[in-house]
Amino acid sequence: MKESQNIEYKEIWKDEYLKWIAAFANASGGKLYIGISDSGKTVGVSNIKKLLEDIPNKIVSALGIIPQINVLKKDNVDYLEIDISPSSVPISHKGVYFLRSGSTVQELKSNALHQFLLKRLGKTWDDLPCDNATFNDIDESAIQYFFKKAIKTNRISKEANTESLKDTLENLNLVTEGKLKNAAILLFGKQPTKFFPGASFKIGRFGSSDDDLVHQDIIEGNIIEMADNVLEILKTKYLISPIQYEGLQRIETLEIPEDALREAIFNSIVHKDYTGSAIQLSVYNDKIILWNEGRLPDGFTIQTLLEKHPSKPYNKTIADIFFKAGFIEAWGRGISKIITGFKLAKLPVPDFEAKMGGIVVTVYRKSRENEGLNDRKKTTNKDHVVENVVENVVENVVENRLIKIINLIKNNNQISANKIAKLLGVTSRTAQRDLEKLTKQKRIKRKGSERGGYWEIINE
Repeated sequence: MKESQNIEYKEIWKDEYLKWIAAFANASGGKLYIGISDSGKTVGVSNIKKLLEDIPNKIVSALGIIPQINVLKKDNVDYLEIDISPSSVPISHKGVYFLRSGSTVQELKSNALHQFLLKRLGKTWDDLPCDNATFNDIDESAIQYFFKKAIKTNRISKEANTESLKDTLENLNLVTEGKLKNAAILLFGKQPTKFFPGASFKIGRFGSSDDDLVHQDIIEGNIIEMADNVLEILKTKYLISPIQYEGLQRIETLEIPEDALREAIFNSIVHKDYTGSAIQLSVYNDKIILWNEGRLPDGFTIQTLLEKHPSKPYNKTIADIFFKAGFIEAWGRGISKIITGFKLAKLPVPDFEAKMGGIVVTVYRKSRENEGLNDRKKTTNKDHVVENVVENVVENVVENRLIKIINLIKNNNQISANKIAKLLGVTSRTAQRDLEKLTKQKRIKRKGSERGGYWEIINE
């Protein structure tokens, strides 16, 4: 046998090997052999009776675990086998935690230690109580947005939306020991970045190099609505929707399969390490790079994700809420859905990598080296020259913006003028004028007060 994840050879016993035993217990268990050299040659031990008394006592005293110790014989010499079972609780040696990784022993520190301890307790970071957070930090309109989605997908009953705020959050498993969980603030908080500065989504448009940042947006707020907000800004300012015609009907389809792009964004939000940096989406002429901080589940590789695999979410509670809202599936099919979406659109399949402390998804665009950075749309009609002239002369910019506002109201009928302005990249006054215009045209109607009311679509 060679040294491996579960096997270690030592010629003689030293008390420092207690950390090897702790590392085995914190991993999947293993066997430490005393009296065998690194090369695998049996050299034996001379004081075997004394070691049979001393080693168990030292292990119990220092680590609090009881190993099985066997005397084995080979080539007429005796050696010891210390058999360590995996522990269900974290094991430390002198206050330090060690973990067996490959054929090495590693000391766990900072975030790695934090994640290890949570895992041993059967929890994820989003399950922990959020210090100093109160129910006043919850945005009830975000909860209504969630119920609207969840009820529509039949993953939650209509009656669930009749409970008090406190009961609702408790029923959604977002309260622990009377305190809001981290997940509650991230999902439905009025200002999640107040508690978690990394709870944001950055979008940047780059030119010829990474030094050439043309413009950028930062999307903050609750993560349950974040994907909608990100997609709206991408479609409005960053991506292209080529114009095509079927007969007299004009059709604008996003250059990237929208459902697949949404799935990639959902994945980045659900599986992000919220103690780290913001999610980053970089748009270049020829590609889009999406990065979120976070590690793969133990034993997983990128190849594992590309094959059929069980669902092991980085944030279990957040993933459960996204599942109830109908945003994700509970079967680990996210990447499969992304790949299928691109294949159906006859576009190159994205690349998936684990690097820079997170997961990187690279989506390839059609060559856009000659694309003007301020261009919003291009035509694919064979009569593109004529179409461009028509677009430049006839297209009603205001009407297009009004249609986008109606679509935003469809997604969130309590949306404010300020939020519309931010998503469309216009001033608050312009958004307010557009809302007044839609009201005068009897296409929308305001129900209730300015603060507690909502918009109703009358005629699109």
